[in-house]
Amino acid sequence: MIVGLSLPVFTALHIAISLAGLGAGFVAVGAMLAGQWLGGWTAVFLIATALTSITGFLFPLGGFTPAHGVGLASLAVLAVAAFALYGRGLAGRWRTTYAVTSVAALYLNSFVGLVQTFQKQPTLMELAPDQTGPVFVVGQALLLAAFILLGVLAARRLPDLR
Repeated sequence: MIVGLSLPVFTALHIAISLAGLGAGFVAVGAMLAGQWLGGWTAVFLIATALTSITGFLFPLGGFTPAHGVGLASLAVLAVAAFALYGRGLAGRWRTTYAVTSVAALYLNSFVGLVQTFQKQPTLMELAPDQTGPVFVVGQALLLAAFILLGVLAARRLPDLR
């Protein structure tokens, strides 16, 4: 039992929160790329992505794992993104800081999603059973390259909200 829920129910809740964060994040980043701002979607993205990391720490994994490291990194970039947005109002360089850190948080959630897909999807499990094969490495490299491009474009196109 985790917070009063069975492991399968808690896992489903964690996945639902993660998918909500991913969906809202792609909508919010897509708006940034279009030079628009969607404050409600952004708030859902930041909160759901933080909750994804927080609930991830509650799984009984028996010690510190790479998943915990990604969760800590995600919470760190989310804290900076939230401060840039809510604490500094995206003024000056905080606008770029927000764009980069919010895209980084979305990348980390997507990274975990890709890892989980390779762990759970049978065809991908055959191609990279230990998650070190060329298919896995290429997939992660393409994901990283796409998010670097998204981060650069978001930093350039995020509208000035003042």
